[in-house]
Amino acid sequence: MPEVIWITGLPGSGKSTIADELLKRHPQWILLRMDELRKVATPEPTYSETERDILYRSLVFTATILYRAGHTVIIDATGNLRKWRQLAREMIPRFYEVYLKCSLSECERREEQRRLRRLAPKDIYKKAKEGWPVPGVVVPYESPECPELTIDTEKTSPQEAADLIEQTLST
Repeated sequence: MPEVIWITGLPGSGKSTIADELLKRHPQWILLRMDELRKVATPEPTYSETERDILYRSLVFTATILYRAGHTVIIDATGNLRKWRQLAREMIPRFYEVYLKCSLSECERREEQRRLRRLAPKDIYKKAKEGWPVPGVVVPYESPECPELTIDTEKTSPQEAADLIEQTLST
């Protein structure tokens, strides 16, 4: 049975690292990263509310189509507003929301020390101090109210987190 797993949390909470660990274990799964979608859809992003809404709705639509085609999908995206994750929940019968709990100070520290940048914007927390709309700093991050799984990434390794996600999917 296909499933959709949305890994949500503040920038720097460990979403991409855990998504990579899951993909390493399940190479047949499909990984949708907001950072990759943003590079294609908005090569010069403004991070406006309208732009975010369009991108997150597009992400949910893509995940829904892939799910209906029989694929398990991992969504690696902050999804700072509950309404986008709720839309996915409404559209996808086997939807799992995984919340990565991590303090803002630890997220900032991790972001500062990132070696592998992937497509994530650089220095996002420094930019937040300049007024950039960074979730959890300048714009809200609405943590999930009833996620299927909450993982404290300050106490849980990426491998342990992937184990917990797999256990949740199998129940």
